[in-house]
Amino acid sequence: MAGFASFPCLLLVLLVGFEASSAAASFDYGDALDKSLLFFEAQRSGKLPARQRVKWRGDSGLKDGSLQGVDLVGGYYDAGDHVKFGLPMAFTVTMLSWGAIDFRKEVVGLNQMGHTLDAIKWGTDYFIKAHPQPDVLWGQVGDGDSDHYCWQRAEDMTTPRNAYKLDRNHPGSDLAGETAAAMAAASIAFLPYDSSYSHLLLVHAKQIFSFADRFRGSYDDSIQCARQFYQSSGYMDELLWAAAWLYRATKDEYYLKYVVDNAVSMGGTGWAVKEFSWDNKYAGLQVLLSKVLLEGAGGAYTSTLQQYKAKADYFMCACQQKNNGYNAPMTPGGLLYLHEWNNLQYVTSAAFLHAVYSDYLSIAKAVLKCPDAQLQPQDVLKFAKSQACHLAPTQSLSMPSCDASKGDLVSCPAYTDPSTCTLSQMFRDICEEWRHGRWVDLATVAWEKDDDVGDDSFEVGFVYEVRR
Repeated sequence: MAGFASFPCLLLVLLVGFEASSAAASFDYGDALDKSLLFFEAQRSGKLPARQRVKWRGDSGLKDGSLQGVDLVGGYYDAGDHVKFGLPMAFTVTMLSWGAIDFRKEVVGLNQMGHTLDAIKWGTDYFIKAHPQPDVLWGQVGDGDSDHYCWQRAEDMTTPRNAYKLDRNHPGSDLAGETAAAMAAASIAFLPYDSSYSHLLLVHAKQIFSFADRFRGSYDDSIQCARQFYQSSGYMDELLWAAAWLYRATKDEYYLKYVVDNAVSMGGTGWAVKEFSWDNKYAGLQVLLSKVLLEGAGGAYTSTLQQYKAKADYFMCACQQKNNGYNAPMTPGGLLYLHEWNNLQYVTSAAFLHAVYSDYLSIAKAVLKCPDAQLQPQDVLKFAKSQACHLAPTQSLSMPSCDASKGDLVSCPAYTDPSTCTLSQMFRDICEEWRHGRWVDLATVAWEKDDDVGDDSFEVGFVYEVRR
């Protein structure tokens, strides 16, 4: 799980790599960015548009919500399955929007802003449908257990499509808070291009935040079938995160006062963290509010914003291994290694925060003061680039590959010939894609020799080149 939620950060890290690459570079970050956006098109649920570039995908989930009398057609499927989990989907939209805002020049320069906004809007259009009343938010469609038991193409689904909602009696402040953050961030991304849609998103963001704040509780207590897949560690960070995004979108002092008044009780200035993910938003919150301080807009709230910035600095210094021993775990080769499962999501999210923080420091002509060193903005950006380099294959890396279109699977001994794949095999979805000729090439993501952390914990990633 969480593979889908990690993709927006991967996409944004590719922008960092693009910024760092030269015309003669061996890896085309712009092309990789384009392929990453194609991934979102491949994950679409609902009635697909005529301009859909991933042609082998068809319409699916066209009756979602019908059993409950609500239209929940659309949105995104999760990582390799057909459940629409609200929490990681909302985080995905938030991060895509943040990238479109802060890296607007780079995205436009690569002629990818249209595709990026399309990816965001596919999510926000669904969230609008999922929010039919101020205090109602539909948070999930599908059931993870039955979906995983029966491996099918989305177009051929026979598994239950039950829908689950949050309301006053079944709260979910984490899911609702993240959805409010996504809508607020997306409203900023769309403002230069579609002001009416931007305004609509902001209306929903405000209502959903109010619902999340007034009726508090963890979403997986209300939608218990989500717990084994995306269990929430709490909702305080999402409430602060949503308020911070609403402040950035509206400049309404109410939201800035909210994050200041609740800084201690909700952990905003108390939690010093070493990771940023779909479940833990504190580092992102702290970076976002540091921007307000660095811009000199703190006013009466400067003292508390300085405490937020101190925690943002802690995160950066820990990742940079400059935190007086209280550092984030790292492989000998220099790759952040925080968790055995799906570690790259934490790598890409940390790299993204370093990239934006570098910009915020640079604009303010500030430096990062760590216990073990004083770092310039370019040093902060250099770390983001180093993590991007671990994700991009180079001549120094070993990269076994399989060209399924030619049936050449010699270098991938874990897989048999596509014609003999059975659904009992590991990675049976990949075998299914091979059988139908949907993927032209499958390659294991390259890794440095010094990044190999053992068979039990090494995470294999995949790069898919889609038939266009």
